[in-house]
Amino acid sequence: MASSLTKDSVRPGTPGSEKTFFGHPRGLATLFMTEMWERFSYYGMRALLPLYLVAPGGLHLSAGTASAIYAVYLSLVYLLALPGGWFADRLLGPRKTVAVAGGIIMLGHLCLALPAAASFYVGLVLVAIGSGLLKANISTMVGHLYNGPEDPRRDGGFTLFYIGINLGAFVAPLVIGTVGEDVNWHLGFALAALGMALGLAQYLLGGRHLSARSSEVPTPLTPAEKAATLRKGLIWLAVAVVFYGVVGGTGHFTLNWALIPLTLIGLIVPILVISRILRDKELDTAERSKVSAYIWFFVAAAVFWMIYDQGGSTLSLFAQNNAKNSVLGWGFPVSWYQSVNPVMIMALAPVFAWLWLWLNRRGKEPSTIVKFASGLVLVGASFFVFLAPLSIAEGGHKAAAMWLVAIYFVQTVGELTLSPVGLSVTTKMAPKKYASQMMGVWFLAVTAGDSVTALLSNPAVGGVNLDKMGFVALEAVLAVVAGVAVWMYRGKVKKMMGSVN
Repeated sequence: MASSLTKDSVRPGTPGSEKTFFGHPRGLATLFMTEMWERFSYYGMRALLPLYLVAPGGLHLSAGTASAIYAVYLSLVYLLALPGGWFADRLLGPRKTVAVAGGIIMLGHLCLALPAAASFYVGLVLVAIGSGLLKANISTMVGHLYNGPEDPRRDGGFTLFYIGINLGAFVAPLVIGTVGEDVNWHLGFALAALGMALGLAQYLLGGRHLSARSSEVPTPLTPAEKAATLRKGLIWLAVAVVFYGVVGGTGHFTLNWALIPLTLIGLIVPILVISRILRDKELDTAERSKVSAYIWFFVAAAVFWMIYDQGGSTLSLFAQNNAKNSVLGWGFPVSWYQSVNPVMIMALAPVFAWLWLWLNRRGKEPSTIVKFASGLVLVGASFFVFLAPLSIAEGGHKAAAMWLVAIYFVQTVGELTLSPVGLSVTTKMAPKKYASQMMGVWFLAVTAGDSVTALLSNPAVGGVNLDKMGFVALEAVLAVVAGVAVWMYRGKVKKMMGSVN
């Protein structure tokens, strides 16, 4: 498939060969297909996950426990992006790390395909580890294909890569979701493993087209550092094995012995990471001020993702029991709702890119702070829309599918005003010393938001039903109030940001 999309090079010296991928380095086709298949496996499994957890033919858990597991899983994926970047920078380099990640993800999906609860949870952990390793490094490899930040093809290359992400995310629920819901849950998870296997195979076969820089280890560990790292890792592993061995051996182990510690880690680590950066005495006054301003964006993003990521759990579980899940009399699996966001992203992202440029030429482009505030207000508005189908369901009727589509639409518009802008402002406000690590800090906002969701929904800690009108309204109000607060204090934040707009 990738080969048929190549044509003669329009620019000599392209890394890899004389062929290009839509005028871009040939290696972009390899990374495009790798990411597309990885997202196919990830989003296909994610669409099935909450439904399988509550299904009588699945693990038959409560909705609260299923939501907690789903949220912890998502938080782990983004939390592990930090060590994933470290692993490539210090040990294997991006190219080998992505290959290892693909193998771990494939093995994880195969574990999910086995009809045993123990293997299922092992599979979730493996997929989270592999996704963290891959997420941190494949975008870096895309950047390696170009001749520095000034290469005019660079932005277009990342745009094509972004299309690959959303293409895989769009198709996955339609294929994996249908098979999992209508045929067999474990066959659906097996299809996710097959998708990752295809992605890994073409990645290994197309590796010759990648930049040589992707094989380099930027800051390799010294032998002494390797020994110290291994020693610390083994000590922590031994502590975990002994602790859980005692808990399990005494018959006290339950799922929450894993869920609650992981939830707390997802809340504590972001605080520790940001605090460590703020306390760094090597930062000058301007850099420390920018990091202080960045906390506003971080907290705003955490609130956003706390609500947004419930599109795959709270909304999905609501749709399973309380929505008609049909359009013009034609029924479809619940997992298909997870294809709505990626197809809207592909349709609306070019519109927003054009809109920001059009407003910029007229001197009317909103500032980063205003865009963030808008994203928060929109995600809050999406849950105000959610109150309508909730009210219909409480009246004993099933809500129309278009109510859910409307919620996903509003959330997608909110995502486009916040997520790309957040990535951009992270690179602009990062201190020089933490230029690479700050992208991992941005991902930690997702970790923090999902960890809050996990804590709120877990029945073991007094969890609430996330699809009840009172709590949905509370979340909606929280997001809108946070958005208004960011807007009201935009002058103060702007002052701390310095020259960054």
